[in-house]
Amino acid sequence: MAKIFIGNDHGGYALKTALVTRLREQGYEVVDMGSHSEEIVRYPYYAAKVVNAVLEDPQNRGILLCSTGIGMSIIANKYKGIRAALCYSSYQAKMTAAHNRSNILCLGGRCIGLFEALDMVENWLTTPYEGGRHDISLGLIEEAENINFSAEQWTPDEPAPNQTASTPSTT
Repeated sequence: MAKIFIGNDHGGYALKTALVTRLREQGYEVVDMGSHSEEIVRYPYYAAKVVNAVLEDPQNRGILLCSTGIGMSIIANKYKGIRAALCYSSYQAKMTAAHNRSNILCLGGRCIGLFEALDMVENWLTTPYEGGRHDISLGLIEEAENINFSAEQWTPDEPAPNQTASTPSTT
């Protein structure tokens, strides 16, 4: 069985905790990549951990949570080979599995309720990829990635909990 890597920032912590518990009860192997509290952290560090784990083995899946899911989906989709889907309904979660073969599901910890999130994750994990005509679109995405991305991937060092990442210079 594939591993599920899950990561969050402070806005996704509460929902992540409930999802990890339920997924483990259902027999899934879940690797919690943090964060481990509601203390303010920078979500790109946790997204990078999950993304790199998913890229190590195509069978692995990832779940990323922040307040809205938007930031996590933006950073995750900066990586070649990642198809991160931001979903707000069970139907979207099912369709992204069936049509996009998404390997990361992004959820808004402050935008959806626990029962909807559980249903979304269940649909996403159990819906098989349909292939066929959808392979054409995924092939085009891969073609675009091969042109637009370099071979290097960003793998940041996470700052200590009470530190913040430096702000890039604009000069």
